[in-house]
Amino acid sequence: MTPRLFMGLFLATLLCLPLAACGKKGPNQAPGPKSQITYPRMYPSD
Repeated sequence: MTPRLFMGLFLATLLCLPLAACGKKGPNQAPGPKSQITYPRMYPSD
């Protein structure tokens, strides 16, 4: 592996790792008050 290729891969990794880490922390929650959330509940059986 040439030093130029190694440096390119290294820089690409350094640039991509912060993007992989930027996400919402904690469990997913539906927006709005809990009294207004329709699901999750049982789907009606037809």
